[in-house]
Amino acid sequence: MDQKKLYRTIETVSSRKFSSDEELLADIVKQIINNEEIKLTGGRIWKFNLRKKTYNLLFQTGKVSKIAEGYSLDFKNYPFFERIAYERTILATETDKTLIKKGIVNYSASGVGRKIKVGDKKYYEYLLAVNSDMIGDDLRDTLNIVATVLTSKLNERYLQQSRKNLIADIDKAREIQRSILPEHQYHFNSYDIFGVTLPAQIVGGDFYDYLKLGDGEERLGILMGDAASKGLGAAAEAMYISGAMRMASTFQVKISLMMSRMNQLVNKIFSDDKFASLFYGELSNDKKGLFLYANAGQNPPMFFRKKFNDIILLDSTGPLLGPTPNAKFETDSINFHPGDVLVIYSDGLVEAANDKFEFYGEEKLGHIILDSVNLSPKEIAASILEDVIKFSTNESQYQDDKTIVVIKRNG
Repeated sequence: MDQKKLYRTIETVSSRKFSSDEELLADIVKQIINNEEIKLTGGRIWKFNLRKKTYNLLFQTGKVSKIAEGYSLDFKNYPFFERIAYERTILATETDKTLIKKGIVNYSASGVGRKIKVGDKKYYEYLLAVNSDMIGDDLRDTLNIVATVLTSKLNERYLQQSRKNLIADIDKAREIQRSILPEHQYHFNSYDIFGVTLPAQIVGGDFYDYLKLGDGEERLGILMGDAASKGLGAAAEAMYISGAMRMASTFQVKISLMMSRMNQLVNKIFSDDKFASLFYGELSNDKKGLFLYANAGQNPPMFFRKKFNDIILLDSTGPLLGPTPNAKFETDSINFHPGDVLVIYSDGLVEAANDKFEFYGEEKLGHIILDSVNLSPKEIAASILEDVIKFSTNESQYQDDKTIVVIKRNG
């Protein structure tokens, strides 16, 4: 299942008003169990009980026999509970005889919410457990995203209990973020490049950069990313990733390895309710227009090929950064020919919504690109932004950061 689509779906559902954390979690479990793409047969929410050193059954649904209310799982019988605190999601074979009798044989469990320390060990406040006939890595990746979004939403609920908005350093934060963004316009060999970002708030989580590689004449790295949160927190995460990529670019490492290391950094440094999408590609002075790239869950950039007068998508070559620490990333490539145009963009463009909550969408973006390919990168970017803003209107509350980088080969 498309990870970005799943993330947006779960985020939208979990943004509704709920009277309690338990009500929120139960609603999400019902949503994913009823999702035909995920193919689950049952799901449960277990809640941590510090005093008894158990996880107690909180909610259950699905096409399996019901477990008795108040049923609990003892820590000493489930040593992998400790592993979940570090791996977030594990695949396992059920050992509890009562649960096996209920038809729960193979399952996957994900940690959700805060981590509670017990001695020198940590345990998640909640466990989301599901069973399916197809337990595997795809399900693990899916549940990592679900658990990440739920943890983020629960953290928001915790913070809303006590926090006040602290804005004394907002202007300074905005200037810091602006200082790390490159100049909009850039020329590299036969390529013209233009990038721009419009944060939905004073600061945002979108970022892009141009990275000189080697002596600066042979290769140019271009990156765009989106730290999946809002405001100051997102801006700090964006600055961290951008800075880390700038540092990594000074070493001669393969793109796939660099993405793997970035993924491990995000997983280790950020709190476990944070993640990011990232697209990274390298232009070169190769006469055939070789462009190597990796896409970690970023919206698929649109590549206009003048020879065929069509657009192809540069799909993901690996998962989002953060949730899966040992994820693998592949590298793919395209070839620029004179007149070809690549548009890299963040989801704030295609998910810009009007007052009817209709999304701008990939189809409209594709049409604007086709209508403006004969223009300069700056003019293409301006045409796109103008059309998106006209569609969404200033009154619409459904807005996110908007970022575009346009690359065009001239000769």
